[in-house]
Amino acid sequence: MRIGIDVRYLSHGLVGGVHTYIKHFVPALIELAPEHQIYLYADTKRPFELKALPEHVTVRYFPWKNPASSVGNDFLMWQQMERDKLDVAHFPANYGFGPRQARIVITLHDAINILPMPEIIRGHPKNPRTIAMMTYLHVCSKAALRRADLLITASEHARREIAAVGRIDLQKIVAVHHAPTPDMGRVTEPARLDAVRHSYELSRPFVLADGLKNPVVLVRAWRRLPAALRASRQIVFFARRPDVLPIVHEAVKEGHARLLVRPSRADLIALYSMAEAFVFPSWIEGFGIPVLEAMICGAPVIAADNSAIPEVAGGAALLANAEDDATIAQHITRVLTDPAAALRFRELGYARAAQFSWRSAAQRILDCYYQAMQFHPSDDSTGTQAARSHEPSRSDKITTPLAGAVK
Repeated sequence: MRIGIDVRYLSHGLVGGVHTYIKHFVPALIELAPEHQIYLYADTKRPFELKALPEHVTVRYFPWKNPASSVGNDFLMWQQMERDKLDVAHFPANYGFGPRQARIVITLHDAINILPMPEIIRGHPKNPRTIAMMTYLHVCSKAALRRADLLITASEHARREIAAVGRIDLQKIVAVHHAPTPDMGRVTEPARLDAVRHSYELSRPFVLADGLKNPVVLVRAWRRLPAALRASRQIVFFARRPDVLPIVHEAVKEGHARLLVRPSRADLIALYSMAEAFVFPSWIEGFGIPVLEAMICGAPVIAADNSAIPEVAGGAALLANAEDDATIAQHITRVLTDPAAALRFRELGYARAAQFSWRSAAQRILDCYYQAMQFHPSDDSTGTQAARSHEPSRSDKITTPLAGAVK
C-alpha cells in the first residue's frame, strides 16, 4: 500500500492528547509496515520531531508563514496526496481532505467537533478568533466525515457517541485504545523522590489529582474525611493552566491542598509514583489516559464511572458518580487506611496498564487501512490488489514546488 498520514502536529511544537497519539502511533506503524510506502505530510512551522526515518518513509513539507497557512495547507496536501497516488490517506487530527482515488481514514478522537455549534463553544472564550477556529473545525469535520471510508476513535464509548451524534453506521467506526507513553513508569529511586518532594515542599503524604478535572467534588469529599486523616495527608493538584476553579485556591488556603502549575513531565511521573492515590472524578473522557498513567506508576486509582473511564480502568479502579462526594470520600478513606486494599488496587492497576501499548494500537490502525480498502463501494479485487502491490518509483521522491521530500 501507499499510505499517507497528516503529521502536522509533529511540526507545530504542540502538546496534548492528539500530539501524543500521533507522536507514538506513527513510529510504531512505520516499524510494523516495512513493506508499505509511507508518506508523512508536515509543514515548516517548527522542526519536525521524527528523525532517522527508514527508506520506505518519505516526508513532504508544506510552507508555514502564519495561522492562515494551516488552512491553505489543507488543500495543498490534498493536491500533493493526489500526485503521490495514495491508496489510503489517514488524518489523525479529527478532519482532513484526501484525493478521490484514496481510501480516507479519519481519527475522530471524540464527538466534540461534530456537536451543534452552541455546545462546541460552551466553556471556551467567546472572542472572534476562537469562534472562527471552532466554526472552521466544525464545518471541516462534518464535511470530512461524509467523505471518510472509515473512522477511528479512542474508545467504545466515543465510538457509540460519534455514531449517535453524527448518525454514522457503527460498522464504519473502529475503537483503537491509546496507551501510556514509554517514559511512564514507577519511580523508586529515593534520591529522585526526595528531590521532587523538596522542590515542591511536600511535607505530608498526598493524594494526586488534576486540578482541571472536577476538583469541586474532590474538595467536598476531602472535607468529609475524619479530621485526623485530613491532618496527616493533603491533596496535590497539578494543572497545565493556572485558571483552576476557585475551590482549589480555597483548599490551598485551608491547608488541605497544594497547586502545582505545569510540573515537568519527569516531576509528574515522580508525583504519580509517590501518590497514595490518584483521584480522577472527571465529568467526561473520550479515553482518560491519566487513569493508565497513574496505574503504570503504581498509584491506586479512584475515578468517575462515566464515559470511557470504566472501559479504560477495566475493573482495576474504585469508581463513583462524578458528583458523589460521599462515595468518593469512602474510597479515599479505604485506600488511605487499608494497606491491603491499596496494594490490591496498585497490583490491579499494574496489570491493567500492561494491556495497552502503542505497538498494539499501531497494528490495529494498520488493520483499519486494509478494512477501509474493503469498505470502499467502488473497490474490486483487481483494483485492490493493484493498489496494495503498487511500488514507488524514483520520481515519487523528487521535491515538488509545494512540498519537499526528505528521508
